[in-house]
Amino acid sequence: MGPDALPLGACGGAAAAAAALLLWAVCVLCRRKRKTGEPPLINGWIPYLGKALIFRKDAYKFLLDQQKKLGDIFTVYIAGRYITFIMDPFQYVYVIRNSKQLEFHEFANKMASKTFDYPALSKAKFPDLKENLHRIYQYLQGKPLDIISDHMMKNLQDIFEWKCSQATDWETEKMYKFCCSVMFEASFVTLYGRVPAADGHKVISEIRDKFIKFDASFPYLAANIPIELLGATKKVRKELIHHFLLQNMTKWLGGSKVVQARQDIFEKYELLGDYDKAAHHFAFLWASVGNTIPATFWAMYYLLRHPEALAAVRDEIDHLLQSTGQKRGPTYNIHLTREQLDNLVYLESALNESLRMCSSSMNIRISQEDFVLKLEGDQEVSLRKGDWIALYPQILHMDPEVYEDPKEYKFDRYIENGKKKTTFFKAGRKLKYFLMPFGSGISMCPGRFLAMNEMKMFLFLLLAHFDVELVESKAVRLDNSRMGLGILLPDVDIAFRYKLRSLKK
Repeated sequence: MGPDALPLGACGGAAAAAAALLLWAVCVLCRRKRKTGEPPLINGWIPYLGKALIFRKDAYKFLLDQQKKLGDIFTVYIAGRYITFIMDPFQYVYVIRNSKQLEFHEFANKMASKTFDYPALSKAKFPDLKENLHRIYQYLQGKPLDIISDHMMKNLQDIFEWKCSQATDWETEKMYKFCCSVMFEASFVTLYGRVPAADGHKVISEIRDKFIKFDASFPYLAANIPIELLGATKKVRKELIHHFLLQNMTKWLGGSKVVQARQDIFEKYELLGDYDKAAHHFAFLWASVGNTIPATFWAMYYLLRHPEALAAVRDEIDHLLQSTGQKRGPTYNIHLTREQLDNLVYLESALNESLRMCSSSMNIRISQEDFVLKLEGDQEVSLRKGDWIALYPQILHMDPEVYEDPKEYKFDRYIENGKKKTTFFKAGRKLKYFLMPFGSGISMCPGRFLAMNEMKMFLFLLLAHFDVELVESKAVRLDNSRMGLGILLPDVDIAFRYKLRSLKK
């Protein structure tokens, strides 16, 4: 039977298959060819995706496998981008300090504007806006950091005091939900102020619930998936942004200076609409809690899974309260200075250890031109304009040369002779970078000091006020869906219980 006797559908199917095959062949033939001086190249065979699927499934294993085969520097084609990975931590500094030819802010601006629905911060349309917003981060350092941390401590205490009033006996909750509820409300009130209405708690809870729905889609938005393909996400995002319109924010009482300063700057730009300003405020909220909430969960989870860690951190907390003459209990206000927080070495070490184990950030730079990156030991690597250069600190965090038994939680890993340990080695050489949950160089999180203070204060108040223990024995694992974007979420929630500690303890 000849081709002209095929049914119409079969002809169409054959034509479509032929077209698809032709497209695949064109994509494969048009793939980049490695040039002299460039790193080993892994193209993959799937058009456009390249190695995206296997990378997304388990980036850590994939990168280790390539390192064993190809060495410490190699380029991978992933979802339309050529990404050169620098695996040797001694080479990190040569990427981090090269901010002229390896840029970050333009890439971050494009991703954020698309994810949070505000116009890109172009210099022509919004001159100096990016620089002005960056300067505002001074409110998250030094003396202003002490002020905002004090407000956060008070707001956390208000929430824990309410929890104390409810906990007449053992109260059981899901841990991630608990951390999310406490940290979201305390952060929201600290940054944006209290909602004065009688149902203020309910309003914040509604915003939180919408936030959780949006946050579930965040990895897809960051991967450049059109929001129209993500169900109700576009509607939820719009509703969230509307909460931050000026007519709503002016009703909130006691907001922070950092948010007020952002409002003042936005008012200077006539081309920035009311919706655009609100979208910026929503983006700032996500930046403030999107990673802090899961990080708080992991710090609490690991402490409860390890009784010796829980005991050591609690003893340190009780000793500080006794030495400063402060009493614990729902009717007492606890005040902690920055120095006192910094001196809680067991608390900080336990927190750092959980960050080491749950962070999966990818530090990205974009090559601004074709150039040769000079590395240690007279090494050179040729890069093309538009290429991504990536550091993947999870490889460092789980390196058995740097951290003995890296898959084990050791709460005192960052303590040596009773003091903070900041010296780690690989191949007998001291590392400049050994813990990188907050990024690096120009891409380092400007709110990292506040985030650390918030998590320390949460754990401090929790352990000062309550006896806490796990109800379920199941293991909670890392959910890799947020791989490369910061702190990984738990794959399941887990039940725990808490009750008011005896004041005699």
